[in-house]
Amino acid sequence: MVSKRWNLREAPDESKVLALSDSLNISNILSSLLINRGISNFFEAKAFFRPSLDILHDPYLMNGMHEASQRVMHALTSREKICVYGDYDVDGTCSAAVMYLFLKEMGANVETYIPNRLTEGYGVSIQSIDYLHNRGINLIITVDCGITAVDEVAHANKLGIDTIVCDHHQPKEILPEALAILDPIKPGCNYPFKHLSGAGVAFKLARAVAYKIGKKELPLKYLDLVALAGAADIVPLIDENRVLVKEGLDIINTNPRPGIAALIKSAKLEPGNLSAGQVVFTIAPRINAVGRLGDANRAVELFTTNDFDKAFELAQVLEEENTERRKIDEVTFSHAINLVETCFNFDDDLAIVLHDDNWHPGVIGIVASRLVEKFNRPAVMLTTIDGVAKGSARSISGFNIYDALQSCDDILLQFGGHAAAAGLAIEISNLDEFKLRFNTILKKTINSDDIIPEITIDAKLSFSEITPKFLRILDQFAPYGPGNMRPVFLSENVSFVHPPRIVGTNHIITSFKQNGHDKVFDAIGFNLGQFVQLIAREKHVADIVYTIESIQKEGKTYPQIRIKDMRIKEKSNGHL
Repeated sequence: MVSKRWNLREAPDESKVLALSDSLNISNILSSLLINRGISNFFEAKAFFRPSLDILHDPYLMNGMHEASQRVMHALTSREKICVYGDYDVDGTCSAAVMYLFLKEMGANVETYIPNRLTEGYGVSIQSIDYLHNRGINLIITVDCGITAVDEVAHANKLGIDTIVCDHHQPKEILPEALAILDPIKPGCNYPFKHLSGAGVAFKLARAVAYKIGKKELPLKYLDLVALAGAADIVPLIDENRVLVKEGLDIINTNPRPGIAALIKSAKLEPGNLSAGQVVFTIAPRINAVGRLGDANRAVELFTTNDFDKAFELAQVLEEENTERRKIDEVTFSHAINLVETCFNFDDDLAIVLHDDNWHPGVIGIVASRLVEKFNRPAVMLTTIDGVAKGSARSISGFNIYDALQSCDDILLQFGGHAAAAGLAIEISNLDEFKLRFNTILKKTINSDDIIPEITIDAKLSFSEITPKFLRILDQFAPYGPGNMRPVFLSENVSFVHPPRIVGTNHIITSFKQNGHDKVFDAIGFNLGQFVQLIAREKHVADIVYTIESIQKEGKTYPQIRIKDMRIKEKSNGHL
């Protein structure tokens, strides 16, 4: 069992807590949670609990937007052929669907292009540019890709094709010579919010064009797709993203488009109360699966059809692909674990770098994430494609994996991404050199303590403080995600009402109460089955670190504790 560090946040200034608590008529615990989120007064709290479309920034604050929107308008009025060029993940396919649907509604002559992960790889390619040129395309709008496509955009220019790049990934030193580049993190862009998803940037372009024709509300109907992309791409759910995801989730829960309704039905979810978490862990993998194992154009088709029967047929395809993906995922993960446990030197190496000729390129990103989760170390998973090692890198908190790859730029054939996740390609002969240099960079950046998993605890909480009003207000902290994570609590000396038991593969279920009070809370802890053998209900109490979630039972909503970690202790006479 890997021990975790518990890091209890420092309590905010008591006078500020009391002042905010008084002005909002909420408990001090909730007031502390808000202050730790940068919310210190009534008006900031109102904006947090009631996020409004009014706070969305003017799209024309984004560098390049005037040129981009003007070029789109010209293409519309001239009936030029437009191609929306996306990526094969959730953000890329949602971005493509947003832009396609908007342009189609504007009367555009538009089509979409999603590269095949297995045969073309990520991003814009010379091959695809030539294909689009032969189809008579005049304007390419990239979404969720294109910021590093320097040679490819130059090739398009030679063929007389204009390119508008809509991306949110990290640019390199040299930018493509596109007609316009929309990327809030590119040098010289003063757009106030830097953390949009790819679909968020596409939405901004749609809104800028809609402004020109006096219909700025028109793109709001696509916020369901923007929300799906934002939640799945794990962008910070603050500022604009909080509004976009919350508004989009409202559409998903009240009036989902046929494709999303079909996904919900296929996944056997209860419609009407889907959370950002359910999007990330249940909906997103099904969308990603078709891009990982085959043709992601089917996801775009799913999002753009108005026919529910057709949408459900496509959703079933996604379901089957996801089932197959999970099988391949498990085999690959088991193989990777075996390699780590037999070949990896935990004393010398901080990063996990693995390569196998036969791994499926569609699942190695998922497996890299699972390795990070299991070992709390950056992980790079590579397979061989056309004689070259290609794959995915995933990071841990405090280590910018994009910067690390940039430091190895001279031995990489290609790389791109952001601080937490990236893709790369390298000659197989350079793998040993890459592993050495990557680990050297990592050792200079973090220390050995950083690879011990840490749980940040927002506040200590007594069960007596978990009232219906507390839960009602806590629910309004959603949607949860980076920048606004579900609050983590610590409750000490809780008793086991029922002997804990294992369910599923290695999950624990039990019930807790505290200090003899009547309140009993059901609890589940995923992958914590190892605790069962350590606990005797009559002898032990526990300090538990957990989040609180709402679950539906027989039409009613109940709070459930989701255990993140436990420390088991012998009962003293004071623990009943």
